[in-house]
Amino acid sequence: MIIELLPFITISILFILMPGPNVLVIVSTSLAAGHLRGLQTVAGTGIAMIIQLAVAALATTWLLTVLAEGLLWLKWAGVIYLAFLGIKSLLAFRKKQPLSQPSALGSFQRGFWVSLTNPKTILFFSAFLPQFVSTNGNYLQQIALLSVLFWILAMLIDGCYALLAGKINYWFASAERQHLQHGISGGFYLGASGFLASTRI
Repeated sequence: MIIELLPFITISILFILMPGPNVLVIVSTSLAAGHLRGLQTVAGTGIAMIIQLAVAALATTWLLTVLAEGLLWLKWAGVIYLAFLGIKSLLAFRKKQPLSQPSALGSFQRGFWVSLTNPKTILFFSAFLPQFVSTNGNYLQQIALLSVLFWILAMLIDGCYALLAGKINYWFASAERQHLQHGISGGFYLGASGFLASTRI
């Protein structure tokens, strides 16, 4: 069974490692506010991913087709939200505003909404997971197992991103450098917005 899962695990890890909107927002939060806030952002992306996995696992091809237009609107809502965060951060950088620490709830919500507004994830799951389902076994049980494995891998890897970025946070401790976090965060948010805008669904 483990040998059969190795290709799935390998491809999943490679997919998760690729920087996308989730990773950029997690890293940005950790750089600006430390690893704890970064991990809270990971928790938000994780909850959103559970919803996406459930939709991908249970939705039929017909339902996904019907949802396609709605997913497109969801994508552009995410693009606008990320662009707003980026512009807001860059304006704060330009004005050299002091850094304000995000709340735990704010960090969680940011991760949740950024992840949920990336509809490509749903379509990826709906096309990716069934390829590793055996016709000899129970479909829902296998999909559930694959979904749980992918989610655990995503939480571990995204958590590592948050911890590694959080280690750099100490460099911004001085008052002279704190405003730089606004500029870096703005760049990450705009990058995530551009990445999401360029994806096709």
